[in-house]
Amino acid sequence: MARDQVAPDKVAAVEEITNRFRDSNAAVVTAYTGLTVAQLKDLRRSLGENAQYRVVKNTLTKIAANEAGINELDEYFTGSSAVAFVTGDPVEAAKGLRDFAKDHPALVIKGGIVDGGAMTAAELNKLADVEPREVLLAKLAGGMKASMAKAAATFQAPLTKMVRTADALRSKVEQGGAGTPAPAEADAE
Repeated sequence: MARDQVAPDKVAAVEEITNRFRDSNAAVVTAYTGLTVAQLKDLRRSLGENAQYRVVKNTLTKIAANEAGINELDEYFTGSSAVAFVTGDPVEAAKGLRDFAKDHPALVIKGGIVDGGAMTAAELNKLADVEPREVLLAKLAGGMKASMAKAAATFQAPLTKMVRTADALRSKVEQGGAGTPAPAEADAE
């Protein structure tokens, strides 16, 4: 079904969903049958500010996804469907969905798309195991700082050794030059 086959009153809905797909860096399709309105509200809250969870009509959402250039999700638009449109960190949204699904088995992650690549439910669950972006950046910064400190110590070591050697020679000369070689005399012709 294409947009031109959509009823005129549904065209705006298709356009809105198309824009959500285009503006999101990830979209996760779920089944929600059995969740109460209060539980859906809790789910929306648990996803944070960078994700919007929306119950959708399969046909309209499939058209919108295709218009946004996303064909990989077509198989997931069956039964009850809702989409988490993620504009922030996809790991945070994947964690939120996974954790909520643990407590509420009625929420089933079907699959999704992250940064243009299709992901299965299992792959999204693995994504949820990744540490948050801030933690990874902190670890990277700590590793870089440690490496730089080690490099500085390595570069400084020869200079320190040279200074100690020079101090030892100066100390010997000041003590009377014991063991220091005498300056070579010029050969007479």
